[in-house]
Formats: sequence, structure tokens, C-alpha cells
Amino acid sequence: MSVYLDFNSSTPIDERVLDYMVEVYRTSYGNADSRTHTVGDAARQVVETARKQVASILCVKSDEVFFTSGATESNNIAIQGLKEYALQTGKKHIITSTIEHKAVLETVKHLEKEGFEVSWVRPERNGRNSADEIKMLVRDDTLLVSLMHVNNETGIIQPVQELGDFLAEKKVLFHIDATQSFGKLVEELRAIKYDMLSMSAHKIGGPQGVGALVLRKKRYKFPPVKGIMYGGQQEHGIRPGTIPVALVAGLGKACEIAENEYLQQQEKCMRIKKMILKLLTESGVVYEINGEQKFCIPSTLNLSFTGVSSEALMLSTKQYCGVSNGSACNSNSYAPSYVLMAMGIPTEQVENSIRISWGDKMEYEDIRRAFKELLTVAKKLS
Repeated sequence: MSVYLDFNSSTPIDERVLDYMVEVYRTSYGNADSRTHTVGDAARQVVETARKQVASILCVKSDEVFFTSGATESNNIAIQGLKEYALQTGKKHIITSTIEHKAVLETVKHLEKEGFEVSWVRPERNGRNSADEIKMLVRDDTLLVSLMHVNNETGIIQPVQELGDFLAEKKVLFHIDATQSFGKLVEELRAIKYDMLSMSAHKIGGPQGVGALVLRKKRYKFPPVKGIMYGGQQEHGIRPGTIPVALVAGLGKACEIAENEYLQQQEKCMRIKKMILKLLTESGVVYEINGEQKFCIPSTLNLSFTGVSSEALMLSTKQYCGVSNGSACNSNSYAPSYVLMAMGIPTEQVENSIRISWGDKMEYEDIRRAFKELLTVAKKLS
């Protein structure tokens, strides 16, 4: 049976989360915004419990948590939702990087077409954006800095904590795409100063189709974000539409589990990474690791096998393991990874690169067996 090694794309749902969601589907089927009967009250209680669970893992207030369909929608609201404020203040300069997820890249490009000025920061070869470069780009009319915490393709941690400290002293809004760090780098996220944060449940053992946007208050005021869709006043108008109670419950349960177990999860994932790196070293296969590992999360490895096309390798090892060569949102494109290209990695090396990502619930021997099979195939193809 093929071993799944594409957790950065989506994680298997935790059985405890699934069991709780089934219970909610059966017993709390009401509309959380129905205020005239006990069924609605029960659903609302489930939603508010989940809101507290999301808030707890981040050490924020529960009224700062707004439920969405996932990080893509959260990113869109955080960025597009500032348009009215930008037009009112004349602050129409945005800073972001060339290695962001498409949910940020395409949203910012849309605003650029509408007259916003964008400063695009390119990462260094190690996969990190330069905090000093971003600081130098900040000006009086800068509206927003939007940066991911952990890159989804390389696993490289970006200098958001340093930037948060700097931007807190400026009148510049700071948005973090925490899709790959939420529930993993728990202590670091709690320490970062930011105005807006995006996340998805399905990256931490929760269900697909739900996430959150966190809007931090300053002097009792939320960031000047407006909803980008029209409908009811659910989520205070930030995200209209009937709240999917069971999905939200699943997100909350996943947060509760992550908050209780993240240290053990980190330790297990790091031991898995060390095992994979040891197998690589012993294999005799010529390879390069993309991104400096001292900045990398424990659950991701992006590597290139010299002379081995990533497409050929993935197709030839499907029966052993499921890996990818980048973000799932680009999986239908055969173009080289824009993230690795932006890092200045040669095109041939980019075309030979794969991403491996895993979770703590996996068995060592399953991963060892699958990765050894992958290395055997890589040898034959090289």
C-alpha cells in the first residue's frame, strides 16, 4: 500500500476529530444563528466552544476569531477587505513576497491591476525573505505587509516575528498566512505581533472546507477589514453565510488536540526527518536540499535528485509513496516551481525537485520502507 507523504497539501483527519464531528452532525444540526429555539442554541454553543479552542491555541480573544471556508478565503478577506480603507486614506502600497501561496499572490495582483502599488520581495537562496529588505521598503503610504509564516513548498520559516516587532511601531498592517505553521509552531505564533492571520483546518488533522481569519484588536478596534461578500451578518459581516457547525466543531477539536500534543508532534516529526536524512546520506544518490534546514520545520523536506525528473520519479513510485513537487494548487501545471525559481535555484534542479511532508501519527517503518523504495527508483532513473 502506498504511504502518504504529502501532508503539506492536506492531512488525514484525526479519528478523534471525525468522531466528534459525527456526533455534532447527529445532535447539533440546527442553524447557529437561529435564536428562537433550543436546537439553534445548541448549535451556537458548539460554534462558540470551537471559537474558544481556536483562540486558546493562539492566545487571542475568542471574539477575534472569524470562521471561513479556509485560508484561501481568509487571505482574500484580509487583503481585499482593506480596499475601502486604502481608498479613504490614500495608503495603497502593499509589500509581499514572490513565494507566497497563490491565494495571496493572485489577490495582490488583482489589487495591483486596480491601481495599488506592490513591492515584490524575492527570497534569498536559503529560502528566506530578508527582513531588512522588507523594512527598507516600508513607506508612509504602505498599507499592508503580507507574508507567510512557513513556506508550503520548502518548509522554510520566514522572519515574521522580527517583522512583527518592527511593524508594530509603524502604522502598517501586518498579515500572516499561517497555513503551514498553525498548530505546529505554537509558541512562536503566540509571540508574533500581527494584525491578521489566516489558517485552514485540514493542515492539522481537521476537516477540509473550514478555516479561520484572526483579526487582532488594537485599542479595542479591529483592523479596518470589510467583508468581500454580501449576505447576512454572520461572523459580524466579515464572512456571511450559514456557519457549518460540524466543520467548525472539527476545527476546534483539531486545535484542542494540537494545543495538547504539539510538543510531542514536533519531536516525532523531527525524528522522522533525521531518519530520512540518514537514509539519503547512506543511499549514494546525488541530491540537493532546497532551503536551509536550520530555518525549516521538522515535517517538510524539499530535495532534488540530480539527473532525475521529478515527474518521472513521482510516476514511478506511486505504488510506494505519495509525494508532490509543489503546491497542490499548481498540480495541473507542468511549469517549474515558482517558489524554487524565485530562490535562484537552477531550472534543471527545480525540475528534479520533490516535496516530502509527513505527520506524527505515521509509523517509522512505513516511512522507512517507502522512502527506501523511492531511493531505489531514483538510482535507476539517474
